[in-house]
Amino acid sequence: MDDIDGPNRGPPVDAFRSVFQVYEARREGETLLYFGRPTVAPDVLERRLWPLFREAGYEVSLRVRTGEHVLVAEPRSTGTDGVPWLNVVFALLTVVTTLFAGFEWYGLEADLGNPRSLLRTWPFAVAVLGVFGVHELGHYAMSRYYDVNASLPYFIPVPTVFGTMGALIRMRERIPSRRALFDIAVAGPLAGLVAAVGVTAVGLQLDPVTAGPVIGIERLNYPPIIQFIALATGADLYPAVGRVNPVVVGGWVGMFITFLNLLPVGQLDGGHIVRAMLGERQETVGALVPAALFGLGGYLLFVAGEALQGVVLWFFWGVFAIGLAYAGPATPVHDEALDSKRVALGVLTFVLGLLCFTPVPFQFA
Repeated sequence: MDDIDGPNRGPPVDAFRSVFQVYEARREGETLLYFGRPTVAPDVLERRLWPLFREAGYEVSLRVRTGEHVLVAEPRSTGTDGVPWLNVVFALLTVVTTLFAGFEWYGLEADLGNPRSLLRTWPFAVAVLGVFGVHELGHYAMSRYYDVNASLPYFIPVPTVFGTMGALIRMRERIPSRRALFDIAVAGPLAGLVAAVGVTAVGLQLDPVTAGPVIGIERLNYPPIIQFIALATGADLYPAVGRVNPVVVGGWVGMFITFLNLLPVGQLDGGHIVRAMLGERQETVGALVPAALFGLGGYLLFVAGEALQGVVLWFFWGVFAIGLAYAGPATPVHDEALDSKRVALGVLTFVLGLLCFTPVPFQFA
């Protein structure tokens, strides 16, 4: 046990003997293993051990191995070691897929075989990737502020009408407190929404394009926030000839994903924000989300008479939300209540999210 208790090799056993009685300690590579018996509840044990091991440079967790309780302490690090090749490759692939998606939005399908024409769609690609990138960098910057180990953004390349399914970052360790959970979660939607508003305002000042339906989509329906931007800038969302510049579509996508991300369930940003605001009561809110989505889809289909293709999205997200609700949001180490200013900011964030919502996002030809 002496090698483990040495300087910079984990906290001394005596520092946590009152909550975990160690009878064996050993090292496996860079990982420290403490076998013993916990004398307090798991949540109390975690709150006691977390700052001790974190200060020593380790992330600790209680596990069970062959019937024995063991504290597993693994070296922690923040930032990026070396070139994040996977992030780079996914980002480059997403650039390609969004550029190709831009052919549809600019009505350049006839030039699809000309590689040089690909560069004509760059404003659409920049708009989409810019909004998603700013969103994820908001999360990442706040993670670094709280010294929480998080990955750089992973863009998701998908050859769809928008060229991507968005982006994400991966949290590699526990969140220290509700305040940190709230700040990290809320930073993404707010930063992304600012970017989406800016992109939309710029796009509405650009010339519309003359083109037909995009892969069967007759037109996009705009949420209240885009309608307000158009009103404030004197722009026309439905030009007499053609459709709005594809840069506006980049803002539309960003706002639509912002709304979906703010659904208060599971690992979505909204789930984390509500968990930080309400504590364990978030489970009740999360359980209601699938029912609300199924209800919305049913209303649009059977009452409003919308076409099945236009509402199947909400049935899909209802099923997806069931899985998210089961997984649940992140649980912070220290579960103290938020201050009133953050609660107010959380409410405002959800209001802004509702302004990004439209019941029928698009109509098919």
